[in-house]
Amino acid sequence: MSRSAFYDWLERPVKINSEEELNMYRTARQLFKRSRGSLGSRQLCKNLRRAGFNVGRYCTRSIMRKLKLVVTQRQAYKVTTKRKHSNSVADNVLNQQFNPAQVNLVWAGYVTYLRTNQGWMYLAIVMDLYSRRVVGWSISKRMTVDLVERALQMAINIREPKAGLMFHSDRSAQYTSGRFSRLLNKYKITASMSSVGACLYNAVVERFFGSLKNEWLLNVVHLTREMMKMDVEEYIRYYNHERLHTTLGDLTPINYENLQSQVSGWT
Repeated sequence: MSRSAFYDWLERPVKINSEEELNMYRTARQLFKRSRGSLGSRQLCKNLRRAGFNVGRYCTRSIMRKLKLVVTQRQAYKVTTKRKHSNSVADNVLNQQFNPAQVNLVWAGYVTYLRTNQGWMYLAIVMDLYSRRVVGWSISKRMTVDLVERALQMAINIREPKAGLMFHSDRSAQYTSGRFSRLLNKYKITASMSSVGACLYNAVVERFFGSLKNEWLLNVVHLTREMMKMDVEEYIRYYNHERLHTTLGDLTPINYENLQSQVSGWT
């Protein structure tokens, strides 16, 4: 550096951050921490705008560099469910039509595995594809029919759907069992099934599990099954109430349902 450049730098006035900028930095840190380091510049920008800050994506990138907010990279995970060939299966009635016209028309369910220091746990969820809201879930150390039954029964108790609802899943032994079929028939729910391992045919639920594992659970050591259960339930609350979804017009599932309820008048 030349002598003149050095003295020019010394005389340059120090930039003083305004109170609004400091509040924006503080909010950005809080949002990034709440997401467990999963918010990229696009989603962080949307969240900052939602919080009332007039900010663009280029500015958000600069903020992330300044605050050293680095997103953790995603990792792939494997399919865990298998079909029992003696069980009957349903046709793929849904056929990748993931955007029904209103709530309680199409639900989707799936099972995934979770690692703890006490051993594996298995999570079954039920999602309303209209709003991407998780409406039922169950977690256990065993992957049984009880697991998926409890998740569906929770969703039924909360939503009280009318006859004609469709439930989409894969063809794993839990969903093709006689017990689960009888539960569907009891509430007049139509079954739809895709092939085991065909992730594109249940892409929305697969995406939820990817977000859970790569945005929330990655690099977190769960010493006990009870800790994992509590953490998963916290993520479901975060997912339903706080996480913005591009498909929903950058709304949360709860806000999307509430908005559409006001517009259409359904309850």
